[in-house]
Amino acid sequence: MRTRRFDRIGNGGLTFTELGLGTAPFGNLYKAITEAEADAVLEAAWTSSVRYIDTAPQYGYGLSETRLNRFLRGVRRDDYIISTKVGRLLKACPPAERSGQGKFFDTPSRREVFDYSYDGVMRSFEASLERLGLDRVDILFAHDLDVFTHGSQAALDERLEAFMRSGYYALLSLRDQGAIRAFGAGVNEWQSCETMARRGDFDLFLLAGRYTLLEQQALDSFLPLCEARGIGIVLGGPYNSGLLATGPRPGAFYNYNPAPAEILDRTGRLQAVCQRHGVRLIEAALRFPLAHPAVVSVIPGGQSAAEVRGNLDILGATIPDALWADLKREGLLAPNAPVPGEARS
Repeated sequence: MRTRRFDRIGNGGLTFTELGLGTAPFGNLYKAITEAEADAVLEAAWTSSVRYIDTAPQYGYGLSETRLNRFLRGVRRDDYIISTKVGRLLKACPPAERSGQGKFFDTPSRREVFDYSYDGVMRSFEASLERLGLDRVDILFAHDLDVFTHGSQAALDERLEAFMRSGYYALLSLRDQGAIRAFGAGVNEWQSCETMARRGDFDLFLLAGRYTLLEQQALDSFLPLCEARGIGIVLGGPYNSGLLATGPRPGAFYNYNPAPAEILDRTGRLQAVCQRHGVRLIEAALRFPLAHPAVVSVIPGGQSAAEVRGNLDILGATIPDALWADLKREGLLAPNAPVPGEARS
């Protein structure tokens, strides 16, 4: 497994494996899994040399972090890096009132309360340490400061202002104290990331699905800003909710919803170019974002041990340089998109 070194402010930095492990499935996202199944995924990731793990209180309302606790007790703390998130506090409640019904299954009865304040960030951090059984995490991301989560630009602006006035300073203090190595935000929209990057001293952003074979609008302003400021990108959702893994088959999902016709058509064109070069669409999709110099790790889906092991094989596939040239020639990749094998100054 190849690694990427990240040390933006000279505090010792972090070494990311190019493949990370996202643990939303450990929170019983969309379906319940057993403890044994969660352990098998973790073991498969570890034996595949994955050493970057991302989690969040929201994933199963504490369940994902708790399941990680058992596995992490058996490995050396200095052998991996872990990120979790802040912005939600979990409150005990009657089962009928729990959050995430229909999305997370068989979880603790907890109600999420958004809290991006200084106190809220500190309380969330301490609760995560308890659930994880750790005395430190490496990265804290402010979670879901985006329109997708809060429903409107006005609602997002209100949350973002609250965070920048208060919770941001908690993250800054934790980094200054050495309690964390880096902080940033984990969101679904690059526009929110750009707003925060222009207003604060952020190290990393976990960006879900917004720099992929299907989408490169972030190249217009956000990713150049990250390069200029040394900000790293963890890229989640490289398959755009599965479409770039399955291809444009009926019922394929894009951004957690059935893919619209124009997206299915574009995906079909991408797949046709890949097939001409003897490459699977999923292989090109996983490799592409890693060519950008700001990207430090990619977190693809991995709901089973077989999928986790498969991701390593997918990343190791041989992809001819001509594939990327053809994608650009056919207008399927932005002309300025960095691609694997491309010489950089």
